[in-house]
Amino acid sequence: MAELTTAEQIAQRAFDLNLLDERQLQDIWGAFGRRNVPVDEFVQFLLRRELLTNFQLDRLLKNERGGYFYGDYKVLYMVAGGSFARVYRAAHKDTQVVRAIKVLRKRYSDNPAQTDHFCREGMVGKSLRHANIVPIHEVYSKGMTHFLVMEFVEGRNLREFIKIRKKLDPIEATRMMIDMASGLRYAVEHGVSHRDLKLTNILVSSKGQAKLVDFGLASTDAAFTEETADGLNQRTIDYAGLERATGVRKDDMRSDIYFLGVIYYHMLQGKSPLHETRDRIQRLSKSRFFDVVPVHQAIPDVPRVVAQVINQAMDLDPSRRYQTPAQMLVDLNIAAERLAAGDDRAGPPVDPSETEYHKWQAERERMATALATDAQRHSVMIVESSTRMQDSFRQSLKNAGYRVLVTSDPQRALSQFQGDKRPAECILFSTGQLGESALSAFNEFAVGEQTNQVPALLLLGPNHHDWTGKARPDLAPHQLVLSMPIATKDLLDTVARLLPSVPAA
Repeated sequence: MAELTTAEQIAQRAFDLNLLDERQLQDIWGAFGRRNVPVDEFVQFLLRRELLTNFQLDRLLKNERGGYFYGDYKVLYMVAGGSFARVYRAAHKDTQVVRAIKVLRKRYSDNPAQTDHFCREGMVGKSLRHANIVPIHEVYSKGMTHFLVMEFVEGRNLREFIKIRKKLDPIEATRMMIDMASGLRYAVEHGVSHRDLKLTNILVSSKGQAKLVDFGLASTDAAFTEETADGLNQRTIDYAGLERATGVRKDDMRSDIYFLGVIYYHMLQGKSPLHETRDRIQRLSKSRFFDVVPVHQAIPDVPRVVAQVINQAMDLDPSRRYQTPAQMLVDLNIAAERLAAGDDRAGPPVDPSETEYHKWQAERERMATALATDAQRHSVMIVESSTRMQDSFRQSLKNAGYRVLVTSDPQRALSQFQGDKRPAECILFSTGQLGESALSAFNEFAVGEQTNQVPALLLLGPNHHDWTGKARPDLAPHQLVLSMPIATKDLLDTVARLLPSVPAA
C-alpha cells in the first residue's frame, strides 16, 4: 500500500476516515494560507493543535485504513500491548469521554473458542462495580472485531510504579494492599476470583488508588488451562505452579490470596520474592515456591505487623493461609492502624504462644466487627470539583455515618452506575464550579435505565438558582433539587429522606 506523501493527501485521508471534519480542514488551510505545505511542517501543526495524535498520524502516513475507531470511540494512542490483546486510550466521538479499549489481537479473532473466552471474561468484569476494580462498560463482538470498553485510569500499572519508586514504604504499601484486598473481597463475594494477580494487573491512579483489572479467568472453559493456548497459558502458569506445589485443585480461591502476599512483599523489597523467569519449566517448579526467603529475613527492618500479614498470606499450607480476602483485609487494617500509630518494630511474625498474639486476636475481632458495620452503612457519591466543598460535604456526611465517594467528573459518575451494580445508594450533583455539566448529568441520571431508580440530589450554586426550571426531578422518583447555601442539618435530613426506600449496600 502506497504511503501518503503530501499534506493534501494526508488531510483528505483524515477527512475520509472521520478523523478531521470539514470545519477543521478549513481552519487548517486558512492558518497556512496555502495547500502546498511541507509534510513535516503540516504534521507538526496537527500535533501542536492536538487535531491528531502521533498514533493516528503514523497510521495515516503509512496509508493504513483501519484501526482508528472501535465502535463510537476514536483511538488516541496505544497504552499497552500483549500477546493476547492490546489496550488503547480512546475518546467517544460525540461526548469526548475518555475510555480504555482492550482489543483482541487479529491472530485470535477468527478462533471461536478464544473470542468466546475473551468476551466471557469481559462479561465477568462487566458484572463487577467497586471502587478498587476497573469497570468494564461494554463488550463488543462482531465478525473479526472484539473489544472491551473500560474505565481509563490516569496513572500507571504497579510494575511501572515500582520501577520508578524502586520500593514503597510500609504505610503506603499497606494502604495499596487494602485497596487490592477490598476489590478482591467484593469480587469473591460476587462469585468471581481473579486467577491472574500480578503487578501489571494492578493499576495505580494519579491519586495513588490501586485498582484491579483483568478478571474472568476462573469463569472460562476448562479447555483454557495452563496446558493449552499459547496466548493464555502465560496468564495461568504461576497459579499452576503454586497449586502443584501445594497439592490443591487448580481453581483454589486461596491462590489469589497467596499472590496478594507476593505483591505486598514485592512492593516492600522492590523485587519479587519468587524467582522471575520466562522459562515455563522453572515457573512450574515446586522449588520456586519453597525457596522463598521469609520477608523478615529478606527485609530485616520490615515492621512485624507487616511480616505477620505477608507470612500468613504466603503460607504454603493453604489451610493456614487466609481463607478469604475479607480475613486478610482485617489484618491489613490492623497493620495500617499500628503503622499510623508509629508501631514499626521489626522482627519475625508473632508466635501463637506470645501475649502479643492474643492481643492481635482481640484486635481482629474488633476490626472484623468495624468492617462489617462499615459495609452496612449507606453510601453517598458526591460530584463536586471544588476541593474545599468536597471536604466539607465529605466531613458532614461521614460524621452522620455515611460512606462517602467523591468525584469531580459528572460523566465519570454516570459511567460508574452502568450495569447491575451501584457504587453508591445516593448521588449529589453540585453545580457550584461544574455548572451545566452537573445539571445535564443530573437530568441524564433521571432517564438512565440503570440510574432512574437511584436517589439523586441536585445542589444549585448561588449563581445558578434560576436553573430550577431546567432541572427535571419529575423524570424519576427519589430526585430533588435544593439551592445552596444550605444548612448541614437540612442537607442531611434531605439525604435521609431519599435513602429509606433503598436497602443498605
